[in-house]
Amino acid sequence: QVQLVESGGGLVQAGGSLRLSCAASGRTSSTYTMGWFRQAPGKEREFVAAISRSGYTTNYADSAKGRFTISRDNAKNTVYLQMNSLKPEDTAVYYCASSSYYTVGSGSGRYDYWGQGTQVTVSS
Repeated sequence: QVQLVESGGGLVQAGGSLRLSCAASGRTSSTYTMGWFRQAPGKEREFVAAISRSGYTTNYADSAKGRFTISRDNAKNTVYLQMNSLKPEDTAVYYCASSSYYTVGSGSGRYDYWGQGTQVTVSS
């Protein structure tokens, strides 16, 4: 089992920045790929970004490219999502997820464990 706990969400004005963190505990040896997803009210959960265990390979949704950066610190079992130039449409609950797959995929079905989520609200 892997437990994931997100933090860092909050209310920010458009154009601002936030850094989300996700701390993993438990069987962290199986957390090869780590990802961030988000779900806005009335919408499906969507992929945001993912990173390989080494950190060398990343994958971003088009909406995140150029504004968001995913990174991880394996010594701390923590993955981060730096979000810059935030827009009101980025408002959502952001979820951290871990996958036992080596490949950095965007499909939610590839992810085994999920955190409870952290709310990000961007005001216009």
